[in-house]
Amino acid sequence: MGKIISLANQKGGVGKTTTSINLAASLATLGKKVLLVDADPQANASSGLGIDIRKLKYTIYECLIDGVPTQQAIVPTEIENLYVMPSHIDLVGAEIEMLNLPDREKVMRDMLSPLKSNYDYILIDCSPSLGLITVNALTASDSVIIPVQSEYFALEGIGKLLNTIKIIKSKLNPGLNIAGFLLTMYDNRLRSANQVYEEVKKHFGNMVFDTSIARNVRLSEAPSHGKPIILYDAESKGAANYMDLAKEVIAREANNQ
Repeated sequence: MGKIISLANQKGGVGKTTTSINLAASLATLGKKVLLVDADPQANASSGLGIDIRKLKYTIYECLIDGVPTQQAIVPTEIENLYVMPSHIDLVGAEIEMLNLPDREKVMRDMLSPLKSNYDYILIDCSPSLGLITVNALTASDSVIIPVQSEYFALEGIGKLLNTIKIIKSKLNPGLNIAGFLLTMYDNRLRSANQVYEEVKKHFGNMVFDTSIARNVRLSEAPSHGKPIILYDAESKGAANYMDLAKEVIAREANNQ
């Protein structure tokens, strides 16, 4: 049975979508069957994997709102074993449309649960907000990875996210766990980055991934080419970091079973 993992942080620009794309691609490269669910209306995870959303008939929006079968929205990528359920700007309106639905927080869980037996991992790229779609993603998930940018104010807002996770755990999804905090855009030459790393480590201990994602030009270039870093530049530091992260995610899950 596959694991559903959300990548969430309501603070924008922390490397959440970059992590979603590249962790998914690295897990697939390691032989895992992976579905990346793009739950962000900006659809950057979709375009970052080379999906032209203008040509799609169905996206996550139609699955959530119109009950379109998920298989009709899932598309393959260039990487073997990696599939995407793309997003669309229409998803912005989905939160309002879902307000009147019964069990509105559980729509995504009901949509994704039947897919768990088809994949080793289902990753959900959440939007940078704590709205109803993100609540749906967390309610559907077994665990959540929280990317944290290694700069001042990194921990700002994490308290709010942790509180949301706590509420979801108590009211909607008792099985939800934090898979780990991931330090992104890390530059070990900067004193401030090292201070943030120490602070995150002090707060969250072994919940912080051993792997951190270094600042890497090739990593920031890759999405504009519609490719994960492993296809764009497999020799880059970014590709090595995400491969290490994928191995750590697999190892942590094996230890938790």
